[in-house]
Amino acid sequence: MDKAPLSHSRPTVAIAGAGGYVGKWFINRYHEKYQLIGLSRKKVKSNPYPGVQWRQVELYSITSTIEALKGVDVAIYLIHSMNTTTRLNQGAFEDMDLLLADNFSRAAEIAGVKQIVYLGGLIPEDREKALSRHLKSRLEVEETLGSRKTKLTALRASIIVGPGGSSFEIIHKLVKRLPVMVCPKWTESLTQPIALENTLEIMDACIANPKAFGKVYEIGSPEVLSYQQMLLRTAKAMGKKRKIFSVPFFSLGLSKFWVGLFGDGPPQLVSPLVESLKHTLVVNTELKFDLAPIHYLNYEESLKLALHPQKAPLKTTFHQNKGVKNTVRSIQRMPNLGRNSALWVANRYKLWLPEFLKFIIHSRAGSENEIGFYLFGTSKPLLQLTMIPDRSDHKRQLFYITGGWLVKRYDYGWLEFREVLDGKYIISAIHEFVPRLPWIVYVYTQARIHLWVMNQFQKYLEEKIREV
Repeated sequence: MDKAPLSHSRPTVAIAGAGGYVGKWFINRYHEKYQLIGLSRKKVKSNPYPGVQWRQVELYSITSTIEALKGVDVAIYLIHSMNTTTRLNQGAFEDMDLLLADNFSRAAEIAGVKQIVYLGGLIPEDREKALSRHLKSRLEVEETLGSRKTKLTALRASIIVGPGGSSFEIIHKLVKRLPVMVCPKWTESLTQPIALENTLEIMDACIANPKAFGKVYEIGSPEVLSYQQMLLRTAKAMGKKRKIFSVPFFSLGLSKFWVGLFGDGPPQLVSPLVESLKHTLVVNTELKFDLAPIHYLNYEESLKLALHPQKAPLKTTFHQNKGVKNTVRSIQRMPNLGRNSALWVANRYKLWLPEFLKFIIHSRAGSENEIGFYLFGTSKPLLQLTMIPDRSDHKRQLFYITGGWLVKRYDYGWLEFREVLDGKYIISAIHEFVPRLPWIVYVYTQARIHLWVMNQFQKYLEEKIREV
């Protein structure tokens, strides 16, 4: 099938998450077909693909992301915020994923990107039941990436079977380490795994293809398997004799512990994945991929390539980031019941905080866009914020952290309030904050006080709504 290019015969394709599992294999396979740009938080040390350009980016910063997406036709989004980028991350992974997706969507629109290709997760048909946090987050990211002018192509997949894939590696290690597996009931849940090879083919078929714009595709091999069947077939492919059976009394917490211990996965990855396994995750026939003919590999064929890859991607190496280590990111999501603007919420915060802490703190405006919060009887602010008008609007209010004796670093760090998911929520976030207090003192005092204050502010907003 011929695809109409967006601007030229070799579209410029940027990959957010290029250093990850799918990103590395995509670069390995298609570095000659597209003008590829890998996006990374770290600076590249060695690049084995001369035709691939790397750009350093901080995806929590809209400005940095806009710069990274300049001249890009298509952006592939492979980001999951399971790994922290600061010493202290306050906030749930789904709130961080939501904010990152909102940043990327805003930046893509401003940079003139024509298409975003997003690889997310299969969504169960019985959506009336409460989705796991992981799947709910994948759906929120999908909705957010498609909420602006840049056209979205969403690919929903279950387990991608390939060398180095996080979900497959958990299965691989469980089989390798345990001769007898007493499995939780969820291992009887059904799903449709898909080979990495087929996933890459489908991504390629969608890139720069106008027929894929604005579409959602659910992808998987036609073979429907339970997780228990996958464990058994993986054992057979590895030449291991394994006894595997399920029992009904495994709690969710015990399942997480069991998979984390023997599957050797990090807790921040294992926990949300295990929660998702309670769902039947099969392809909705109405959303089945139909843009191009795909020769789907069965599970045994997928396993062969995963366990014995013919050619691994060349290794790109990165410099370790230098700088202040004691950085903090704190993200809180608040229901926006009154559908108020971020401007309204930010103004309420500036008025509410001194009133809430009126026996301790007062506020004082400096210039037109500057506000400081002071302890009574002191001349130096605890915290000084400067609103940035040219980067703020009704839906997002941005303040640089420009002073205060609680702050060690004034040249970087910001506070923001923004609307997300069409105003359904307000996100309050502090980024790259460097405290002046000794780290252990900060963690057990100022950090906890901040969370308490934000919880009180949320209650205040809810009370204001009830008064209306």
